[in-house]
Amino acid sequence: MQIETIRQRLRALGAKPLHEQRVLRDWIQAQPHDQGRRRAEDFLPLPVRGALPALDIELQAMLKLLSTHPGADGSARLLVGLHDGQTVESVLLPRDGLCVSSQVGCAVGCQFCMTGRDGLIRQVSSGEIVAQVVLARTLRPVKKVVFMGMGEPAHNLANVMEAIELLGTEGNIGHKNLVFSTVGDPRAFERLPQGRVKPALALSLHTTKPDLREQLLPRAPKLTPRELVEFGESYARLTGYPVQYQWTLMEGVNDGDDELDGIVELLKGKYAVLNMIPYNTIDDLPFKRPSWEQARAIATRLHERGVLTKLRDSAGQDVEGGCGQLRARAAKGKKVIEIRTA
Repeated sequence: MQIETIRQRLRALGAKPLHEQRVLRDWIQAQPHDQGRRRAEDFLPLPVRGALPALDIELQAMLKLLSTHPGADGSARLLVGLHDGQTVESVLLPRDGLCVSSQVGCAVGCQFCMTGRDGLIRQVSSGEIVAQVVLARTLRPVKKVVFMGMGEPAHNLANVMEAIELLGTEGNIGHKNLVFSTVGDPRAFERLPQGRVKPALALSLHTTKPDLREQLLPRAPKLTPRELVEFGESYARLTGYPVQYQWTLMEGVNDGDDELDGIVELLKGKYAVLNMIPYNTIDDLPFKRPSWEQARAIATRLHERGVLTKLRDSAGQDVEGGCGQLRARAAKGKKVIEIRTA
């Protein structure tokens, strides 16, 4: 279901913009309609009030929690079932964050990622994206949403931007706490500045070498790392938010001195932060995770050379939760442990 479809149904029942906002706000904030100074049954037109119980059931049925996999770091990976039997993953992050999926599968085909191994299966609707936030809020507070789960948000741009607008207007989430992550699609750079809500931007960099980038991200737009940074810098200056450059650190692939020199050349002086994430090991793939000590030394060297670098760990390492792995295990019929949350 699309958010615009919900709006149209409410309008057909006589809802004005203020009524739409109230119904959508109650849904996205996972709160009852009788919350606040004016209860919905006293505030909304009678036809809207009459339709609310059925609409609430329909919204709740958009997806369901299949299993929960808590990590020692305070995160929890969620396997979420959609209405047609497909599944996606959401991740409850420490400090009230949530990572959501925007596609079932992915067409980019990053060589180190599980999600893209089966290609793109289908788009996730704007309603299903927001429903992931609603589901998460029944488990814990959510104050930040990052579009870094399954899929390439720029390949589902209309739905993602519709979800971002609702989250940023009625979802009680600051605009800089909505993070749009992309491998670098020119369509995204055109669309993001036009939005009522302008999210923060995260760009998948991973290497400073154009040839290596094409190997690692074979179906990404043919932008060089330098062109990617130029687009990012322009958006950062427009919005006032630093761009987050994502760097999945893989031993023997993108951890050499030549790459460090390239990072300094590209990012020093830019309105940016480099998020360096040691690779999350996936069975059957040839890439290796460097030791934490190696990663920390690299991050320290970059920081000393003038590049703001944050060393991060992929949430849920101890539950083998690299994006796409829960879904892949479930699809293969492997054991998925269900932990009841209520």
